[in-house]
Amino acid sequence: MNAPNKDALTPPSPLGLEIVKITYLKGPNMWTYTEALEAWLDLGILEDWPSNRIPGFVDRLLAVMPSIGGHFCSPGVPNGFLMRLREGTWMGHVLEHIVIELLEAAGLEAGFGQTRETIRSGLYRMVFRVPNEKIGRVALKAGHELLHAVLNNQPYDVAAAVDDIGDYIDGRYLGPSTAHIVKSATLRKIPHIRLNDGNLVQLGYGARQIRIWTAETDLTSAIAEGIAGEKDLTKVLLKSCGVPVPKGELAESAQDAWRTAQDLGMPVVVKPTDGNRGRGVMVNLSQREDIEKAWQIAKVEGSDVIVENYIEGDEHRVLVVGGKVVAACRGETAWVVGDGKSSIQQLVDTQINNDPRRGNSDIHPLETVQIRSVVLANLERQGLGPDSVPDLGRRVLVSANGNHAIDCTDDLHPEVAHICTLAAKVVGLDIAGIDLVCRDIRQPLAGQGGAIVEVNAGPSLLMHLNPAQGQTRPVGQSILNHLFPDDTNGSIPIVGVSGSLHSNQISMLVAWLLQLSGHQVGLACRDGLFVGPRKLQNLDDTVWESGRRLLINRNVEAAVFETDPITLLTEGLPYDRCQVGIVSDSLPVPGLDEHLMPEAEHRFKILRTQVDVVLPSGVAVLNAADATVLDMAKLCDGDVILYAIDGQHPALIAHRAEGKRTVFMNDDTVVQDDGRHRFDLILRNDLPDVVRAMPADVLLAAVGAGLALALEADTIATGLKTFEPLHSGHKLTA
Repeated sequence: MNAPNKDALTPPSPLGLEIVKITYLKGPNMWTYTEALEAWLDLGILEDWPSNRIPGFVDRLLAVMPSIGGHFCSPGVPNGFLMRLREGTWMGHVLEHIVIELLEAAGLEAGFGQTRETIRSGLYRMVFRVPNEKIGRVALKAGHELLHAVLNNQPYDVAAAVDDIGDYIDGRYLGPSTAHIVKSATLRKIPHIRLNDGNLVQLGYGARQIRIWTAETDLTSAIAEGIAGEKDLTKVLLKSCGVPVPKGELAESAQDAWRTAQDLGMPVVVKPTDGNRGRGVMVNLSQREDIEKAWQIAKVEGSDVIVENYIEGDEHRVLVVGGKVVAACRGETAWVVGDGKSSIQQLVDTQINNDPRRGNSDIHPLETVQIRSVVLANLERQGLGPDSVPDLGRRVLVSANGNHAIDCTDDLHPEVAHICTLAAKVVGLDIAGIDLVCRDIRQPLAGQGGAIVEVNAGPSLLMHLNPAQGQTRPVGQSILNHLFPDDTNGSIPIVGVSGSLHSNQISMLVAWLLQLSGHQVGLACRDGLFVGPRKLQNLDDTVWESGRRLLINRNVEAAVFETDPITLLTEGLPYDRCQVGIVSDSLPVPGLDEHLMPEAEHRFKILRTQVDVVLPSGVAVLNAADATVLDMAKLCDGDVILYAIDGQHPALIAHRAEGKRTVFMNDDTVVQDDGRHRFDLILRNDLPDVVRAMPADVLLAAVGAGLALALEADTIATGLKTFEPLHSGHKLTA
């Protein structure tokens, strides 16, 4: 809301607000579909001092964060937040935008935030999207300190705060290759779960999941990875299948490297058998001193050293996914040109390392050139060292190999592409980085003496996502098309049940019905965690943690989750979307008063999450007898089934008039009616005692879920008649 523009008065000093409480929401919640951090803010005296009443505040904020005013805000236009600042907005809202700006500046896409006043005057809920709790807390702390500094006209080092947040992002967020695959998965509606603090990620749920670790997948053979790690063995296998490779042999010593080079013929390449990113590789060697020194350098970088024929041309990296070439990059050779005054080190710094594309983090397409080992040896071969001053105009080779940074995908000759896919297949890799050397990638290798020099498992994708020159390639999309063909998304049928009354019984019944449809069903409810008829554990952990365990379990083919309002408020849902979402009621539950959400309108905001996550192809099953729940029908992206004991409830009559399905009781019979077709599904007296003892609306909700899951009426009736507790001694609770 906007504050009235009152005459500016001098505010008290110092000014500040208090962070009262922090909650990390790990799944879809009443704010957003993704992870978010929620903070309770007590504005104190700042409740009377919005942004336009504090002299100089807006200008000071823009001075330290010039781009923050350009944020979109409630006006829905660029610079909307600047409009709000000038008109007057409260400091909780300002802190929200400061935190988002800090996250964005540190390299993390945030882009979402909200701040809302609670029922207690001066106390606000502020939320912002962030994929990691620790990153969120660090950004919130920095934003809080920055706001206080601006309020009180004190200095604040924004750059240092951004660097600090960036360090946390680098240490806790996914690497660029994995993050790109996950982002591509999100665009394809493929759910994901991060399984560790590194880059092990599950795509999909339960039995349909596939795991990735950077660019390695469940389909990546351990044997193939082992072969790729042994460069000499790789060459033997490739050569046996007709793939051109350079001749080469392992060298056990520097002297052996020279003898091998003499046998092969000059010039040669000396490199470690298991190095990476060009480290320890020296090329185009002909002198004994150079070859023996190159062996010593390579030995430091790998377990063994190989000497092989030098292939004339440029290095290339070709990415093969699922038997198809999807991207290619050409290597970059680094040179400096003497000016007659500067040393080699100074020339490297001013002519190479000052390129903004260079850096030591994964976001840079080019690495910072450091004068050591291989680079130092290259200089020595030219009679130079780091402190040497080359003559004006002299070109000095600094690095002959390394960064593959120039996209050349469209130049790849079909015969070269065929050789690369064959190499990946020979080694056995589903995703492979093929290193080849040739003069012209637009021509077949055979005619120019080109060859494949390495096959890499788990190749980096960064060079294709952020090339120093040329077009970005959607390699993540190619990997997902390989892992999830035919537009599948790796999800399983999920039923979510929310409410305060009888939701446990509804969950049990729905899980039973799903099992009859042939699925191995997981159930997470207040009575524990189940897979099939077996109880795996009591609800020792949080509801969210127990639910997440089901989604990781490869045995689970369908899942039912009971989620109470408090869990929705404090943790969110453990899944992203569901096929069926059931809301049984909106009655108060213990604990909502503590969260300052005691009213029906608050319960609507909380419980609507269950409806918000229903897929467009899914169904919400709602209790029409509860007016708050009934009002959620308009929010559903999919279909809606309404149930109530009274078949003449006005909402059911109106729903049937639109040709939509309703479920109700007619005397002692469960009836389904969509206004065109009506049928009696089952007599309540035909049900076993344990089901007949349940409230009628529990039975109706379960039947509605069965219909939403496209179960046949006979299957639903049979399921209700044969229902048994999921473990011996089980006692259904209300």
